[in-house]
Amino acid sequence: MVDPSGTDNFSISAIIPTYNRVNLLRHALDSILSQSHQVNEIIVVDDGSTDNTVEKLSIDYNTVKFLEQNNLGVSSARNLGIAKAKSTWIAFLDSDDQWNPKKIEKQIQHLSENPELKACHTGEKWIRNGIPVQTASFLNKSTERLFERSLERCIICPSSVIINRSVFERIGVFDSDLPICEDYDFWLRLLLTYEIGLVDEPLVLKTGGHADQLSTSTWGLARFHLKSLEKILRTKNINPHRREQVLHTIAYKAELLTKGFIKHENDVEAKKYREKNMWALEQLSQLDSISAL
Repeated sequence: MVDPSGTDNFSISAIIPTYNRVNLLRHALDSILSQSHQVNEIIVVDDGSTDNTVEKLSIDYNTVKFLEQNNLGVSSARNLGIAKAKSTWIAFLDSDDQWNPKKIEKQIQHLSENPELKACHTGEKWIRNGIPVQTASFLNKSTERLFERSLERCIICPSSVIINRSVFERIGVFDSDLPICEDYDFWLRLLLTYEIGLVDEPLVLKTGGHADQLSTSTWGLARFHLKSLEKILRTKNINPHRREQVLHTIAYKAELLTKGFIKHENDVEAKKYREKNMWALEQLSQLDSISAL
């Protein structure tokens, strides 16, 4: 059993970015405070809320560090939390999610048993509009082909992750230029360099169905996926096999976007993504020619 008082090796800062979710945030904070293994500090980064989040909660949660910034987005909020955190390990929790009471304890146990790991995530349980829903099969958290499967869609849940601070020093933080899909981008960069441990239990309660979720209010996630994938191709540590996987994904997503913009009669955007599709296919053709020599 891990010492519940924590050690220097497992000092943990929990970071919650939030925007106008004062009531949901209470549940998120309570779930952290209810952990069987207490974290060392809790940081809430208020991303320009207009619902008086800090004023309403800072008295009731006087052990929580509240930071405020202008409305710069979730990436910027997480990055501010990382910069101000004092612990060796960083855990994230979205303000509309909650942790199982043993979430941190079980992850620390897993990391203790696998000291080579610098990151660990868990399974999740979904509630949509107050009703439990079956977790989609494509969200399978298995480590098998995790990078390849993560190219298609975001599999790792931010609220489930604990990450060693050294990871950010090596691969960077969240890309604040991406208004959405910033987690997709970060997990791909992480998986290029690190293995991620898994506690295969639903230790995060995720809620869905509220109107302010970016994933339900922003059209064309593939556009932001492509921006991330193009950036991944420029990284120094991508090996030939993963480069090929990324190119296949770029070609596929660019083709989908081309068809989507044709349907919406946007010829300019359709042309742009058709060219991206053709470029990726040409790169793959060159790789095939080289391998045939």
